[in-house]
Amino acid sequence: MHAENLALLVALPLLTAFLLQPLSQKFAVGWLAPLTVLVTLLLTLQLGAGVMEQPISSVMGGFVVPMGINFYLDGLAWLFLIALQLSLLLLWPRGEQGQSVRVQVLMLLLTASSIGLLLSGDLFNLYVFYELLAVATFGLVAAGESRATAIISFRYLLLSGVGSVLALTGIALLYSHAGTLNLGHLAELVASGELVLPLSAFLLMLLGFGVKAELFAVNGWVPEVYATLSPRLSALLAGVVSKLALIVIVRLLVLLFPTPEASQVLLLLGVLGVLSGELAAWRAQDLRRMLAYSSMGQLGVIFIAFSLSVEAGLLVGIMLSLHHLLVKPGLFLLTEQRFQGWSMVLFILFALSLVGVPPLPGFWAKFALLTGLVSAGGWINSTALVVFLFATVVEASYLFRVVQHYHQERERHQERGRAAVSVVGQDNSGVWISTLFATGLLLTAWQIQPISDYLQQLAVQAGDRQQLSAIVVGVTEGRP
Repeated sequence: MHAENLALLVALPLLTAFLLQPLSQKFAVGWLAPLTVLVTLLLTLQLGAGVMEQPISSVMGGFVVPMGINFYLDGLAWLFLIALQLSLLLLWPRGEQGQSVRVQVLMLLLTASSIGLLLSGDLFNLYVFYELLAVATFGLVAAGESRATAIISFRYLLLSGVGSVLALTGIALLYSHAGTLNLGHLAELVASGELVLPLSAFLLMLLGFGVKAELFAVNGWVPEVYATLSPRLSALLAGVVSKLALIVIVRLLVLLFPTPEASQVLLLLGVLGVLSGELAAWRAQDLRRMLAYSSMGQLGVIFIAFSLSVEAGLLVGIMLSLHHLLVKPGLFLLTEQRFQGWSMVLFILFALSLVGVPPLPGFWAKFALLTGLVSAGGWINSTALVVFLFATVVEASYLFRVVQHYHQERERHQERGRAAVSVVGQDNSGVWISTLFATGLLLTAWQIQPISDYLQQLAVQAGDRQQLSAIVVGVTEGRP
């Protein structure tokens, strides 16, 4: 697959989404949408062999940068593309909702916009895909027919709209200073010292894109939405969509705003997100609401990680992001089950990894963050370290409170001479999918050293502004 065909990864799900409605009038098309995602996954896998050695850039329409729009695929984007598409296939809606043409079209739009976000090398193009992602996620949130769903989806739409306005304002402010929106060109100007971008532009884009990334101050939608949606959609939003917005913010920080002030802003918002999320999770009485608040706190920890120096911050942030992508969907899927037997084992495994019990991956990710904060020094990093340790204790408290509650409930049922209540005909697919996520977690723990080495190489590449500029400029000049 050549660089020029990168656009096919976006075009294929978009084309299928466009054709799905007319085709559904004559054929059974329930298989077509997930098959399309599978095809894009196979196409993405073909790119994996050489992308770590040489990132790929493709210019749309032959226009020269900075006027042209380009797609850029490096190791970071490739890794999250694979994780995205695998997660979409695992978390694809089932039953009547999954067979709905409307839901399948929205899932394809989500796929196309997500891939476009990860590949975009141009800020305006990135904003367009972000808006398409917002439309798809809003449609999925509003897919329920209850009055509560309608109210919550409307609130989500309002906050998402505010985020879009903030992001667009930040992009416009950046363009007024730089005269270009191409990330490669901007990175070249910033690296050479010819351009210093205003911090206000970063703040606006941070808050705008931060809506989907569950950033503190713009994450008020999270508890209601995650507690109301089906477990699969909650898992999709918490595990996948939040990471897409996170990668966008990281690209902005590393490529365009490599300043202490920008990192400190991210660190401060991360600390506030950790405190507010974990304390709210500790107070929550409903399991799904608890997991929603917990997700907000864990995203705060990831923001703290990315605020560290470029290479160290990228490595730790990627480790924590991938860990969250494995654990949080698994936990949400378990909420539709009564915790007994195997589902309780899975919950305990995920909880142990979240808390950071060795040798599970959560321990190594948290240990890397701990050493990074200690090495960084300074009062602000020391404060973040104290908050991080405090939040870990709080996290352990409420997660194991859940385990204790269900264990006591099981004992009460046994004392009454009957087994724990089970639901006849209950759909156990969530448990099996959680088992797959747990298997990935255990395999990661088993191969932690080679995986860490790979992520280290990936972090070095993702933080190389000069390589990005050279490849983008090289493509526009006709070089390979």
